Amino acid sequence: RGLSIDVKEVVDGLIRQRLSTPFLLRFPQILDDRLEAIHKAFRNSIEEFDYRGDHLGVFPVKVNQKAEVVRRLVDSGLAYSYGLEVGSKAELVNAMAMPLADDALIVCNGLKDDLFLRMAILAKKVGRNTIVVVEDPEDMQSSLKLGEKLGGEPNMGIRVKLYSRGSGKWEESGGEFAKFGMSTIALVRTLEQLREAGRSHLLRMLHFHIGSQITNIKSAKQAVKEAARVYSKVRKMGFEVEYLNVGGGLGVDYDGSKTASAFSVNYSVQEFANDVVYVIKDVCESESVAPPTIVTESGRAMVSYHSMLISDVKKVIAPGRSGLYSLDTITSDSEPVSEMIDLARDINAKNCREYYHDAIQHREDLNSLFELGYLDLIEKAKGEWLFWKICREAARLSKSMKQRPEEFNELDGLLSSKYICNFSMFQSLPDFWAFDQLFPIMPIHRLNELPTEYGVLCDITCDSDGAVDKFVDLKDVKEVLELHRTRSDEPYYLAFLLLGAYQETLGDLHNLFGVVTEVNVAVGFNGRPVVNKLIRGDSVREVIEYTGHDTGELRDVLAKRLSEYKDLGLISDDDEHEVLATVSRVLDDYTYLN
Repeated sequence: RGLSIDVKEVVDGLIRQRLSTPFLLRFPQILDDRLEAIHKAFRNSIEEFDYRGDHLGVFPVKVNQKAEVVRRLVDSGLAYSYGLEVGSKAELVNAMAMPLADDALIVCNGLKDDLFLRMAILAKKVGRNTIVVVEDPEDMQSSLKLGEKLGGEPNMGIRVKLYSRGSGKWEESGGEFAKFGMSTIALVRTLEQLREAGRSHLLRMLHFHIGSQITNIKSAKQAVKEAARVYSKVRKMGFEVEYLNVGGGLGVDYDGSKTASAFSVNYSVQEFANDVVYVIKDVCESESVAPPTIVTESGRAMVSYHSMLISDVKKVIAPGRSGLYSLDTITSDSEPVSEMIDLARDINAKNCREYYHDAIQHREDLNSLFELGYLDLIEKAKGEWLFWKICREAARLSKSMKQRPEEFNELDGLLSSKYICNFSMFQSLPDFWAFDQLFPIMPIHRLNELPTEYGVLCDITCDSDGAVDKFVDLKDVKEVLELHRTRSDEPYYLAFLLLGAYQETLGDLHNLFGVVTEVNVAVGFNGRPVVNKLIRGDSVREVIEYTGHDTGELRDVLAKRLSEYKDLGLISDDDEHEVLATVSRVLDDYTYLN
């Protein structure tokens, strides 16, 4: 904590190794820091409020299933008895093999078939502290019957729907109409079944979840209060529940505003811990029941900060910015074009708004003349070049106005350049594409230079949706990002930050752009960056085979076709060899641009 490294230095070192962007840089030490911060916050709260229970954390594996991440959290979490939350057979088998502390929990959520249940119950035979969380009374009956058949008693949990909901983009995942969990009616029915079967002692956990990324602490407090009340009532019915799992929801401040906006949170980790611990203690004392071990499933807040995507800008497309013409030498016989030449030469701070309006009218006249066939392509090109030149000058001059009209703010957006970046939004930023989740984005160098350009970021896929055109801001969502003008003699690198949660495993192979190169970076004892591990991104061969194609067969088909063309005298031996050699190079190459 407190140490820093120059990301540009890391990137330059990777480029010297002949690696190409995009890279995903991981900083595992940040995972260690987040583990410590969250657990320390709860320990502080337990001590401050004299809470008689304990706290255990579990990491919801769905948030980032990468082995590098899960193993680091498990290793660093041994001191905290940190556990895992799983929602599938695959996640469960992985979790069972992890070197968890003996008292660490493996919380089994989600729908389960017979084999999932069997594995969760048998996990106790290898010393794993699994809790089978069920969603309805029938699941509870199935679990108990299977446990009896296997000669064991499963540790059971019940997921309960709360009336309270979270806040922000994911609030619909909580509340009484949530996808998972029992209603109060189903909960009472299940408790009665357990009591009648003499299995009350198997209920170890009550589980609640009010949504990911809770933006408002008031929502969290209300939900925890309701959860604590349900726990207390269940205890008073004679069920010695040990764990109260309050789920995830601890949010991330993506936009830096520290507010209850959709991309921020209006609380700190310590405030969140204080409210959870205090509210549960207060309710338990009022109900005269023993306080539970509080279980939290913080995923987003645990891993978001530890990784960033680095991409370079391959091309900049600026509207009307071309060296084809010069204002000193441009001429025209067309009236609209001649008028715009005069506007471009005479525009100043006093008349810029008027001339901007005039340019809009002349452009409309220009397009009408072209559509009617009275204007050739060269004159139209001159008019387009002049229009954008006037727009850029009007936008620049308008910034000196005491009260800048809104139309010039809109003009800034129209004038923004398209920075074509070497990445796939669908692979690396799926949440932005799916529901406009914003991420901080910034250059990693030239930070002492004032940005002079406005831009949106386009990826290299052949899809119009492949553009980042909304950006974080302290007060609002920006439609353009402040950037530097690129230079022909050096690359321009951008970092997409806070990508550690969900993005890596939700990405898809749009246009067959594959998983990017991953690099683990640490701060060494001398304060210098150390690359601990490098995992090369997908090759063209790998992504083709992911989709069910056989690259060996592909090459054979091409070889046969080349042989036929050579026999017909259409190509030479050299042509045949060059095509096949190029195919081999392409198959072994990174899917992104070099």
